[in-house]
Amino acid sequence: MPSSVPSILLAGCGKLGGALLDGWLASPTPPRLVVLDRHRTSPDDTVTIVRTAAEIPADFQPDIIVLAVKPSVAEIVIDAFGKALGPRLNGAALLSVMAGRTCEALSDSIRLAGADIPVLRAMPNTPSSVGAGISGLFASAAATPEQKSICHDLLFAVGDVVPVENEDDLSVVTAISGSGPAYVFLLAELLEKAGQQHGLAPNVARRLARGTIYGAGRMLDDLPESAEDLRKAVTSPNGTTAAALAVLMKPDAWPQTVPKAIDAATKRADELAG
Repeated sequence: MPSSVPSILLAGCGKLGGALLDGWLASPTPPRLVVLDRHRTSPDDTVTIVRTAAEIPADFQPDIIVLAVKPSVAEIVIDAFGKALGPRLNGAALLSVMAGRTCEALSDSIRLAGADIPVLRAMPNTPSSVGAGISGLFASAAATPEQKSICHDLLFAVGDVVPVENEDDLSVVTAISGSGPAYVFLLAELLEKAGQQHGLAPNVARRLARGTIYGAGRMLDDLPESAEDLRKAVTSPNGTTAAALAVLMKPDAWPQTVPKAIDAATKRADELAG
């Protein structure tokens, strides 16, 4: 976190908002926090939980509002805290971690609520809940360097952060890393089922599948080699790995289906963003 501890209003504390909150509380210098959520209970006495925007303490002036609600209720929540905070929004910025709402659309909603503040967007992913997330971060032109820095540090508390220059890139970020954990979970699921089909006990197949993916991920993170080089290094000519890859790398298998899957996810992210 920056040397000057920021004040954060977290609007929405479900799985992603909760992961962010846990990461901030675990940092050496957590921000000053107010959480707006109807269902959350306070993890400790350092966090103020309010059920409605009207309950936000009168002396609380946020530096960043982190919007972590469902897109379907975003406008309602923005209108509520906009009216409740009023002039206290001056100098603040909005960081949205939702899919499907552009900076322009969010800015329009904020102006309708009576404020005009910079908007930043991020796309974290679910491994943020275990401190191993990765987020794409886009900042609109109105955001100050300090606001960009605070938002970067807030996201860095739960994993790595990759800035992107164009907001449209967030659709691809969503397809690659936002949705990406599900692809890895599917691979683990299929490996586990294949092991069972070949006679392994369910618990053995599960441990082997999950341990393999964990170890391969560690190698990708720890070693300087490219994914292609690591794949080639583990593939002995005419060996077992080569036999499996000969199936997976057929033109109509992974080389074709993975790009098609990313295309489909990117297209859907574009549709959600309008």
